[in-house]
Amino acid sequence: MEVDKLAAPPNRRTYRATIAALLSGHWGALMLGLAAVGVETAAALLEPWPIKVVLDTVLHTKPLPQPLVQMLGTGVASNGMVVLELAAGAVLLIAIVAAAASYAEKQCVTTLGQRVTHELRSRIYTHAQRLSMSYHDRKRTGDVISTVTADVDAIQSAISSSLLDTLYYTMLLVGMSSLMLYLDWRFTLIALSILPALVIVVFTLTRRIKRASRDVRRREADLMSTMNEVLSSIRLVKAFGREDHERHRFESESEKIVASTLRARDVKAKLAPAVEVIVALGAALVLFVGARHVLEGALSAGALVVFLLYLNKMYKPIRELSKLTDTYSRAIVALDRINNFFAIELDVPDLPGARRAHRFRGAITLERVSFGYGPDRPTLVDVDLTIPAGAVAAIVGPTGAGKSTLINLIARFYDPQSGRVLIDGQDVRSFYQESLRERISFVLQDTLLFRGAVWQNIAYGKPEATRREIMRAAELANADEFIRELPEGYKTMVGERGVTLSGGQQRRIAIARAIIRDAPILILDEPLTGLDAASESLVLDALRQLMRGKTTVTIAHNLATVQHADVIFVLDHGRVCERGTHASLLAAGGMYARLHELQTTRGGVKAPGLEIVGRTLRTAEQS
Repeated sequence: MEVDKLAAPPNRRTYRATIAALLSGHWGALMLGLAAVGVETAAALLEPWPIKVVLDTVLHTKPLPQPLVQMLGTGVASNGMVVLELAAGAVLLIAIVAAAASYAEKQCVTTLGQRVTHELRSRIYTHAQRLSMSYHDRKRTGDVISTVTADVDAIQSAISSSLLDTLYYTMLLVGMSSLMLYLDWRFTLIALSILPALVIVVFTLTRRIKRASRDVRRREADLMSTMNEVLSSIRLVKAFGREDHERHRFESESEKIVASTLRARDVKAKLAPAVEVIVALGAALVLFVGARHVLEGALSAGALVVFLLYLNKMYKPIRELSKLTDTYSRAIVALDRINNFFAIELDVPDLPGARRAHRFRGAITLERVSFGYGPDRPTLVDVDLTIPAGAVAAIVGPTGAGKSTLINLIARFYDPQSGRVLIDGQDVRSFYQESLRERISFVLQDTLLFRGAVWQNIAYGKPEATRREIMRAAELANADEFIRELPEGYKTMVGERGVTLSGGQQRRIAIARAIIRDAPILILDEPLTGLDAASESLVLDALRQLMRGKTTVTIAHNLATVQHADVIFVLDHGRVCERGTHASLLAAGGMYARLHELQTTRGGVKAPGLEIVGRTLRTAEQS
């Protein structure tokens, strides 16, 4: 199993490795951006020097430095007007070079940020789909959505607006400090005397900003989870008239975000003014001392102007770097959350040596299978059962007996804690999960349809299906007629979760989806629940087409729907307490007989269900 490069436990040591993994594959754009930053830094360092030349050489007739005289020639260097023209041209040239370098740097870093965040979003989404059902059972969907959106946006912001800016300002600080030391080391020491105070203020407030940012992100994730939960259950909310309750709950979560954000903003708001005051103190000291040296003739006016310009430029990078701490704080918090997410291990991994599943005959065996969703909550206990290939098997029993868990183990949504699940005598753990589930079709009680065209929902299990195959599957599922009556036929858009279709229509599209998949194993989870008589008849006819020649495992509460199954397994408290045919189980007088009597007494036998399907299949086989 391939391990994601970002799947390391989050700690300080992993940040550099994580960033390197994010930037891998984009070194070309990064190198080009770094070159542009180098040119931009050089241009910024050269910017004050033409002014120094004008002030010292043109206005005060001070000779040019000897290297410039050698480069320009004695005749040109001694002509003040020519030197002035060259200085003016240099100002313009430096500005053009700086603008071009800045443009190239912004293009590179924006492209880099977009490509990196695209890949990061894809990795997060892919990892979320690879995670086992146990993770999704206990984790809120909003947390994953928040990681894909807000956390990735924080990383993008750090890359696009801070990564090369940090390098640029750092290089600018180093370059200007070196040139200032060359001009006058005393001035430089005075200017840099404020750095200890700046470092203390920035470090202290940055730590507080990081803590506040982490609290804001956590509360934003809570709000997103609440909103996702309510919107995905909006029918239930409206049905029970709980709009006001949910609005108050949402507003309460939102108020918590406001309070956390204001606390974070209060800390952030203190940073810039503190830096400004400290920077102003340094500038005042340098200006006072420098002006006295010029008056005393110890320093030229041009040198003082260059020094002051550098000084102004020096404090700007310091201020900007202090502001970038907020961006990096949010990015570090996002990296922590993303690394935590990638560090989640798969509960149901593909094992070493796994292979693709072949075309099954469909014989299913469970050998002493035990499973529980928690250490103190056993759901299945020492379950032994065998379903022959091509047979129709029913799983019945009271609510909570473990029926749904059993079919989840067959499809390997979970792995048993002990025992084995076999298909055609081979452990399901020996197959790649994806290839195993390609051999199984599902028709569930809660029919799930995606927002998209009808034909796309039918072809979901077989994306390469032709139009003819899609229409043929719809015909066999008794869905073609109502689909053609839709406004745009097979191109009609289905609402999210299929809300624009009736329950019977949704179920028949689900059956068409299973038919087109043509898998040898079919799992039915209460496929007739909630249907009226007319819809039930159409669905039953569709199921007859779907079940032909397949191993079928069906979960049922209404025992009338399983009377003609080849074998019925009765579960109670996670154990198979009875097995046999409908007649033999009634004759045994056990739990199945009591459940049947209870349903019959209460009028529970209302629909022929799989009785019709089973009878039809047997008639077809005999003929």
